[in-house]
Amino acid sequence: MRLLVAEDDRALGKFLQRGLEADGHEVCLVSDGQMAVDRFLAEMPDLTILDLNLPRKDGAEVLSFLRTIDSELPILILTARAEPETKVRCLDLGADDCMLKPFSLQELRARCRALLRRRREALLTLRYGNVEMNRVERSVLRAGIPVMLTNKEFALLERLMLNRGRCVSRASLLEQVWSMGTSAGTNVVDVYINYLRRKLDDHGPGDGQGQFIQTVRGQGYRIGAAPAEA
Repeated sequence: MRLLVAEDDRALGKFLQRGLEADGHEVCLVSDGQMAVDRFLAEMPDLTILDLNLPRKDGAEVLSFLRTIDSELPILILTARAEPETKVRCLDLGADDCMLKPFSLQELRARCRALLRRRREALLTLRYGNVEMNRVERSVLRAGIPVMLTNKEFALLERLMLNRGRCVSRASLLEQVWSMGTSAGTNVVDVYINYLRRKLDDHGPGDGQGQFIQTVRGQGYRIGAAPAEA
């Protein structure tokens, strides 16, 4: 699943990123409050881990703003402020959980799993046609048959299913799945789309329009009909 970590301590941020990626999550790490807002709006992550002591925008200010955007996506607060009123204020602003620094990575990972389990089933399981993706168990079924995917294949399919009905550009997929800039000059997206089609037994006309993963000429890829076609 997609996680956003906002932590201005670089060493701690990298430590959290590695620990959460070990659980199979896609982790976006930012170091200030404004970046946290920007990435939240761009990604709408499944879980946000937010330090209160952030530059540019304070964590409490970021938390309050994020809750005006989405009232359900889980947010876990990290803070070195031990006074009880800090935790109360965070919970009143809409935080789902609050952890005091220093903390155990094992406990934080467990709390993240608990928060993700509370998400609505519609967000945990993505479905289109006869393809079903469980984002917690990281499993994929097509017509009830398991499809074994690598981490990158899963992340690519997840990104397309989250945007079903909308074309996702190659540049966007390159940045979001591989963390590469648009000037990388690689055809890795097209290669992995072919991997996915083969594993999903995704056959169709040469133009790709009859396939589960459709090719939008000159733009990118899409799952499902475009809004105007629906």
